[in-house]
Amino acid sequence: MRVRFGAALGVLAMLSACGGGGGVGGTIIGGGGSTPTPSATPTPTPTSTAGCSLRERQDWALAQLREWYLFPETLPASLDPTPYATVDAYIDALTATARAQRRDRYFTYLTSIAEEDAYYSAGTTAGFGVRFALDTSGRRLFVTEAFEGANALAAGIDRGTEILQIGTSAATLRSVGAIIDSGGNALNDSFGPDTPGTTRTFQFRTVEGTTRTETVTKTDYALLPVSTRYGAKVLTDGGKRVGYINLRTFITTANQPLRDAFASFRAQGITEFVIDFRYNGGGLISVADLMGDLLGGGKSTSQVYSYTTFRPEKSSENETRYFAPTAQSVTPTRIAFIGTDRTASASELVINAFVPYLGNNMALIGTNTYGKPVGQIAVDKAACDDRLRVVALAVQNSARSAAYYDGLASVVPNTCSATDDINYPLGDPREQSVARALDFLAGRSCLRIGSAAATASTRDALRAGGNGVEGRTLLQPDRPSTVQREVPGLF
Repeated sequence: MRVRFGAALGVLAMLSACGGGGGVGGTIIGGGGSTPTPSATPTPTPTSTAGCSLRERQDWALAQLREWYLFPETLPASLDPTPYATVDAYIDALTATARAQRRDRYFTYLTSIAEEDAYYSAGTTAGFGVRFALDTSGRRLFVTEAFEGANALAAGIDRGTEILQIGTSAATLRSVGAIIDSGGNALNDSFGPDTPGTTRTFQFRTVEGTTRTETVTKTDYALLPVSTRYGAKVLTDGGKRVGYINLRTFITTANQPLRDAFASFRAQGITEFVIDFRYNGGGLISVADLMGDLLGGGKSTSQVYSYTTFRPEKSSENETRYFAPTAQSVTPTRIAFIGTDRTASASELVINAFVPYLGNNMALIGTNTYGKPVGQIAVDKAACDDRLRVVALAVQNSARSAAYYDGLASVVPNTCSATDDINYPLGDPREQSVARALDFLAGRSCLRIGSAAATASTRDALRAGGNGVEGRTLLQPDRPSTVQREVPGLF
């Protein structure tokens, strides 16, 4: 068994994220300390069956929570694991009190070592390569994003596409509404298992209005954390150049594209930025630290970026993280962060870290964020391919502020309400969240998140019809995989 720090600030259900810090003895410090596996869908073969019975794994999980859990006072004094058919069910029961207090909303969970290492180290995953979301009716299925190198995008399925019918072949196509009406998890199940070679036939309508039918095969692919199409670009607003970054997830392979993008911004003398975290459920805290450094030009190495704190008896693991500007770092005068209720954890850490430094020169654009100021460590039981993600730490900014369990809208000095308009590509100045971000940077007025006027504006947008521009819910299975926790809506 070993403990790994440097991974998760994450959530189950709609969102997830990562973070870490500190170290214990000779354990690994920093995210993804293993060589990535060649396949995103390994079939783990335990090195030994000893210690891998259900009861032994449940007892092991309980022992780790007793030692590391950030909220030990919420754990039951005793809880018989016998009635629980899985380790996950037992963990959920152990953390029920903290969950009721909104402090651990399924952030503590069991996952696969092999699967998680493949994702965090190389972005390796398997699937169609899209984010799916249901509209407010709960009966229309849209694509909010498609990933380069995966088969859905190659088949012409991209942001704004509506999925009309799904089947195992053209002869078995059923409408999305009919599938949903069949109850249970029928829609999730209709996509089939997340194994390479699984095929599904989709009838879909593109954002341009063209209806097509294509068969798409799930394959292993490397999810790019920074899109080659729109992940880093320069926007022009009234003759002013603005740097735009869309970071999908905080994984190791984000480091170089982020460095390259900021080096370009720096060379062009750009000082105003739009940082788009709208679907970013989090990831490795080491990448969040790099993001802070790249935005931290002009900061000294004595200025605090964040504090990481464990429970009192683990205080030796506490860490103060200082800014460490790089050769690529920029010195922002204003930043507009785009977020939604899918924005969590490591994304929120970055946003919150700049509140004491930028003050009124920063804004949250879009909607309120998820609210997750805590993170996980990873404890491995290698013989069983078990990795337990335990909520063990809290993160704070330099002002020691971390009171955002209800999101960052009440923490960030300025907010601008905006819709996620899938009728336009991400990074397009016509897209409503990007447009409102540019408004803030230019000093133009906007409606605050949560204001009555903003709510009325959203209702008007909903009545506009078409693909819809707000109120979609990213689709998520009951027990999402590691990558689905970090990249919500992914299939």
